[in-house]
Amino acid sequence: MTESTLTKKGQTTLPKAVREALGVRAGDRLRYVVTAGHVKILPVRPISRLYGALRYDGPPVTLEEMEQAVAEGARDG
Repeated sequence: MTESTLTKKGQTTLPKAVREALGVRAGDRLRYVVTAGHVKILPVRPISRLYGALRYDGPPVTLEEMEQAVAEGARDG
């Protein structure tokens, strides 16, 4: 269990172990979800961090080919 102190301004420092567990660094945004007396701290990921998450190494495809693939997947799915 890790603890931190709340300042007069309502601020606290996230302990290093918590920052590492959340994968956050200075300047990152956090979301607080309060339910039934408990608080969940969730990192808010900017879209820019998603760059490269989905890779496609095949040849370029047209918009029509993408739409056809979606339609076939919906039909078969």
